[in-house]
Amino acid sequence: MVPATEALERLQQGNRRFASNVRGAQVQLQGTRGVELPTSQEPFAIILGCSDSRVPAEIVFDQGLGDLFVIRVAGNVIAPSLVGSVEFAAERFGTRLVVVLGHTQCGAVLATIEALRGPAGPSSRNLQAIVDRVRPSLQPLLETELRDDPDALVKQAVRANIRASANQLRHGSQILEQLIADDGLLVVGAEYCLETGVVDFFDGMPLES
Repeated sequence: MVPATEALERLQQGNRRFASNVRGAQVQLQGTRGVELPTSQEPFAIILGCSDSRVPAEIVFDQGLGDLFVIRVAGNVIAPSLVGSVEFAAERFGTRLVVVLGHTQCGAVLATIEALRGPAGPSSRNLQAIVDRVRPSLQPLLETELRDDPDALVKQAVRANIRASANQLRHGSQILEQLIADDGLLVVGAEYCLETGVVDFFDGMPLES
């Protein structure tokens, strides 16, 4: 079992390589590893990220096959099946780091802002379900001066949505709460910058990191 702090350092190092356009030697050697993988897996981190095609976690963190347990959904929102996926990996594989990975200019966040400001809502009930999960963290921002600064509003809204999802994982699952309290599970929030390729871990970080 890889401790959460060690797993976090691996991700940070991998992202520094990615942002510098330098691939790790271990990842480069994994081109044919698919046929050699054992029948079990031991991912060292769980990534709950946005489905945006520009933010593939394995590439962003310069990791290879079997390294990450990745769950992707538009807006990195939290729903029961997604919580269950995190619980499954944490219990079955002993993975002790969970990262909620959002990104700048998130389309789900932008859609939610549009829905809150305009008369027309999403085009389907399924899209509405995503907006409804993002809405609670964004609504308070529209009641501040940020409502008059679109760029600042989006920036703060993305981070508010990441924090909300991370908090839901920390406090919305008895299994995860127990693993946090007793077994060193760590849930952190991070934002990927589309412009620079850098991931900023900003929520729930341990003091020593």
